Amino acid sequence: MGKYNIDKLLSELGVDGPSTPEPPAQEMQGARPDRWRSRTQADQARRYDEQQGPPDEQEIDLDAQMQAQMQAEMQAEMHAQMQGDIQVYQEDPDDAQDTGVASIYIPDEGASTASEQRLAAELVKAGAITQAQLTNAQKVLSKTPGLSLIETLIDQGADETPIQQVIARAAGLPFGRIDLEKGLDGGFDENLVQRLGVEFCKHHLVVPLRTEGSRVVIGATRTDDVFLLDEIRHRLRVAGIKLVIVTASDVRAALEIVSHDETDNEQINAILAEVDEGDVEIEKSSEDEVDLEREAAESPIIRYVNYIIQHAVKEGASDIHIEPAEKKLKVRYRIDGVLFEAMNPPIKWAAAITSRLKIMANLDISERRLPQDGRIRCVVQGRKLDLRMSTLPNAHGEKTVMRILDTRSINVQLEDLGFDAATLEIWQNQIKAPHGIVLVTGPTGSGKTTTLYASLRQLDKSKLNISTVEDPIEYHLDGITQTQMHEKIGMGFARALKALLRQDPDVIMLGEIRDTETATIAIQAALTGHLVLSTLHTNDAPASITRLINIGIEPFLVGAAVNGVLAQRLVRRLCQHCKKQQKPTEEMAEFLEMQGIAPDKAWTAEGCDRCRSTGYSGRVGLYEQLTIDDQVRDIVARNPNVAEFRRLCIERGMVSLRADGMRKVSEGLTSVQEVLRVTEATV
Repeated sequence: MGKYNIDKLLSELGVDGPSTPEPPAQEMQGARPDRWRSRTQADQARRYDEQQGPPDEQEIDLDAQMQAQMQAEMQAEMHAQMQGDIQVYQEDPDDAQDTGVASIYIPDEGASTASEQRLAAELVKAGAITQAQLTNAQKVLSKTPGLSLIETLIDQGADETPIQQVIARAAGLPFGRIDLEKGLDGGFDENLVQRLGVEFCKHHLVVPLRTEGSRVVIGATRTDDVFLLDEIRHRLRVAGIKLVIVTASDVRAALEIVSHDETDNEQINAILAEVDEGDVEIEKSSEDEVDLEREAAESPIIRYVNYIIQHAVKEGASDIHIEPAEKKLKVRYRIDGVLFEAMNPPIKWAAAITSRLKIMANLDISERRLPQDGRIRCVVQGRKLDLRMSTLPNAHGEKTVMRILDTRSINVQLEDLGFDAATLEIWQNQIKAPHGIVLVTGPTGSGKTTTLYASLRQLDKSKLNISTVEDPIEYHLDGITQTQMHEKIGMGFARALKALLRQDPDVIMLGEIRDTETATIAIQAALTGHLVLSTLHTNDAPASITRLINIGIEPFLVGAAVNGVLAQRLVRRLCQHCKKQQKPTEEMAEFLEMQGIAPDKAWTAEGCDRCRSTGYSGRVGLYEQLTIDDQVRDIVARNPNVAEFRRLCIERGMVSLRADGMRKVSEGLTSVQEVLRVTEATV
């Protein structure tokens, strides 16, 4: 049997006066607990109680009939309150505390047990749980007082969603799922969560979903905590509350999104505090107009974009990838040829970051449906940089990729690129030849441009007329005429090469031989007394000869014009601070012996703070040098297939890419894994 403490009840309602006496039993048949009466009803009860004289006792035991009627009326009132149809009066919002509620009404344990039994029967009947799950939960409850049936079932692995659906249906309330995919953009109301307090929401497992007119829709896991809803109403200062039953897992996930967003904001604020807008200075032409007001309004975005570029340069990255996804924005750096995820800005910043970069590159920020290419010239930490920028629309916005062109990385000597003494001597003799074609071949990112630029700097620019045709011009070289390709206006490699031949050139560098016309003009230039340096995209050196033949050049012309081919790859260099020798596995030891390397001479990557725990720092080149002499020219004239031509070249002493890689493994410059990674297709 439940008990009401009348003094505490009237005090909670803010009613002054002496303790109320017990009214006659016949008068209480239709009575309701004073907790649910308005101030007017409480005053009427007090005047009635004063007429009845002093009370015999403060706590009144209610008979079974009275308690049943009161419980029925309380449930009706509670249901109406949860729907937001009635307002509960309280003098002070802070009055609704758990301790006060506990002292007003003490529920009967027997009624609670009966309620759980009915709920358990409903859950089994609806198929939300099995009878076996219910039996196991009841055994746990019998040995562990204080737990609820629902908590026990969920802890033992029952599906929370159908359980909450049954509970909502029994209470006559709607059930819903929180849209976690939308998250802060419509899944729930972040502002209301902040007003309630994240810790408050976590403790009570509630989350504000949205506002409907003058009412706030609250997602909660319980149907019977009316006092909690009253406190929420006062905290949010709204007219009413509408309750929707949700799962606890959805509530925790939603609050985790809010907490993660707060953490991201704190980290970003810490980053932005260390970055100044002047750390990355954009070089603009005098006619460029700058909207200072707009830039000032986007100051945090400006500083964050500056931080991305500044951090990439500091880490030695060659490329920056900014990739928006459905729920995440990734910024990745390509360091030593491998992509690393560097940071995750808030997804809501994706469009702003892309727009800022477009402004820096003088692109159209309103065009988001078409790819765009541009160039950013800036100064970072006193270093002049060119950033080749490309945007590409995707399903979640625009992906942006920037290639960092740093003059420091191109100002290297041939001796520093990783050539062995014999290969370096052969290559230097070929680029000093008076005429002929010298080719550098390899995939994108294998260092072909660096090798060609280092080769051009070896030449005497004061006595030679050196010209280049590039797409695009990656680095500016003093004393050399560099021409930019413009395919849209018909300025292709072939047309530019024809024009250069009328400029009395000594040395011509072609960015790439792509088609028959360009290849034909290059062959003619080489045969008429010019040295032509160019690139091809082939896997190895012998394949470059057959590629020219397949393009449409006669084999005898290829043999006569080409002096040599250099195939190359870049492998990561072992970190000198953490590399170590360790005993290889039996399979690896056997492989090393087949390559002519003693197993105890192989080094492995360990990882330390100086190399970002990768075990590698910097890169070194692998080279395959094919020299075209008279005997090879005769072989080329017979138009051999690739496999046969490659075998003949190796028999004549050509060192393959893998062989050069294994030589560098024995010298402790790189690892076996790196060599196998870049040379697999050439075996």
